[in-house]
Amino acid sequence: MSGTTHRDDEGRGRLGSVLSGLAVALGCVLFLGGFGWAALVYRPYTVPTDSMAPTIAAGDRILAEHVDDADIRRGDVVVFKEKSWGDTPMVKRVVAVGGDTVACCTKGQLTVNGKQIEEPYLPSGQAAEVMGIPEITVPEGRLFLLGDERRGSLDSTAHLTEAGSGTVPRTAVDARVDAVVWPMDGMLARPAGFEVLGPLSSPGPLRPVTVAIVVGAVLVLGGGAYGSIAGRLGGRARATRKESASVR
Repeated sequence: MSGTTHRDDEGRGRLGSVLSGLAVALGCVLFLGGFGWAALVYRPYTVPTDSMAPTIAAGDRILAEHVDDADIRRGDVVVFKEKSWGDTPMVKRVVAVGGDTVACCTKGQLTVNGKQIEEPYLPSGQAAEVMGIPEITVPEGRLFLLGDERRGSLDSTAHLTEAGSGTVPRTAVDARVDAVVWPMDGMLARPAGFEVLGPLSSPGPLRPVTVAIVVGAVLVLGGGAYGSIAGRLGGRARATRKESASVR
């Protein structure tokens, strides 16, 4: 009887070791794969000013997804570099694209192609009309960019007298911002006010990347802990049986 029990314990021990090893191996794949995926798709940036407040504050660390310039749509928050703007990475919101007519304001709201745009991301109590934008048609292949903090943002309104009426070429965009990761504010809210003009951009793969990393970490820790705990419990069970056998 004791021999059968011993073999059963060994079988359970081997099965536990196999399952523990598989969990750790799968966890490592998910954990490292998630970080590798993120490194290929995303770039980190630190925002130096409050021109995008309250959406993004000065000093915030953001993750921006590298995207093709043809995929940039209204409402996107983008990272770009433009020589006439200082040729340093800047973060602004796209409010109009090539062919759009943008103006301010109608009943205190920005208008694009004659439609009033709801902008819930603006600072509380701040009206869009402080921008004072004349009616402008955005040239094809270019973007009209504004900061969410309209009173202090060095945006398209500060470059209206330049060629292109303050717009920047699509090719100047390096990436589209998906999330604020420090502090951990999470994914940016979808700019639903622009849906009246067409489809919005789809979020990047940050959520599945995060899930892969978290699940991977849980499997690695859980698998390692299971193997250690199972080994200790098995050792104690064998010691207890030996003591019982010696007493008999």
